[in-house]
Amino acid sequence: MLALRARSLFDGACPEPVDRPLVTVEGGRIVSVEARGAAPPGATVVDLGDSTLLPGFVDTHVHLAFDASDDVVGRVRRAGDAELLERMRAAGRAALAAGVTTVRDLGDRGYLSLRLRAETAADPTAGPKVLAAGPPVTTPGGHCWFLGGQAEGVEGVRAAVRERAERGVDVVKVMVTGGDLTPGSDPYRPQYGPAELRAAVREAHRHELPITAHAHAASGIAVAVAAGFDSIEHCFFLTDDGVHFDRRVLDEMVRAGVVASLTLGALPGGPPPPPRIAQRAPGMVAGLAAMRQAGVTTVCGSDSGVFPVKPHGCYPYSVAAMVERGYTPVEALRAATSTAARLCGIAAHKGCLAPGYDADVVAVAGDPLTDITAVHAVTAVFRGGARVV
Repeated sequence: MLALRARSLFDGACPEPVDRPLVTVEGGRIVSVEARGAAPPGATVVDLGDSTLLPGFVDTHVHLAFDASDDVVGRVRRAGDAELLERMRAAGRAALAAGVTTVRDLGDRGYLSLRLRAETAADPTAGPKVLAAGPPVTTPGGHCWFLGGQAEGVEGVRAAVRERAERGVDVVKVMVTGGDLTPGSDPYRPQYGPAELRAAVREAHRHELPITAHAHAASGIAVAVAAGFDSIEHCFFLTDDGVHFDRRVLDEMVRAGVVASLTLGALPGGPPPPPRIAQRAPGMVAGLAAMRQAGVTTVCGSDSGVFPVKPHGCYPYSVAAMVERGYTPVEALRAATSTAARLCGIAAHKGCLAPGYDADVVAVAGDPLTDITAVHAVTAVFRGGARVV
């Protein structure tokens, strides 16, 4: 039996921390969480000192196949499967070292993320738990077409979703709009019509799979919500010339339980954003406040791998960015743990520090409930009770 001690603990839900916690672990699961508890006889005690224990982070949006280089697309297209899988292993290890014990991979090539999922399930120290989408469904020549998920028409989209279900994915990802990473695609316009999007949703739900939509733009978010998607990736309500957080769409998201998977945050010190993005910053901050006020459920994703300022392992910057944009530390930490686990369908055993949950535990120096930047100072990571950092 393992017993972890620290100064404080945030359990993933309760805003009040546990003082001087003792967390006991056996068989990869948490047995008990007690304030100022005594270690059981014979337990191996690990005293993590003046640190705060958190549930392992759940990153709701990563691309393990992307290497955050200046030529992400070219390097993916040139790599063979063996080389690409090895990069994905390294990306997973980087995420785990930053405290991310579960990742939702929302776009690979050739279903390689399913192979990595099997590897890290067999050896929890090899990387985080992987929830895999496979190649994202997109239009011919559309956003991330080079990953191999091109489909068109109602029947084509339905067949693409069915293929993913048969392959055993955990979630279906549809590129509802274009994206900046893919020249020739339009980030501000839907790639699919309402009939195709409804067909994708119905087929995913028929196979009891969640379905999520890539959509930065207000127009894409509106059609995805209307079609019944379970979550929206990015969800920044961008328009050609600004930002428009439509309160009617926000209210419908609340009514239907559609989750916003925000992909905020990046490494500091990178190049400044393009002027068109910088000009939208005030509108995005105001819009996120409107989203929060409306009661939209939000989770925290990194979109790691897509740009040099978003390398694998950057997830703590995404958590901190939520607080910089107006969320409280407790809200941000929930978005990175318990709420994220609920979106991903793993809330019964991930995202909280409580008896019966997997012993995925992160220790950070300081108190992130009062200073969220403490999430950058990871001092220990346990995955399934095994220490990896």
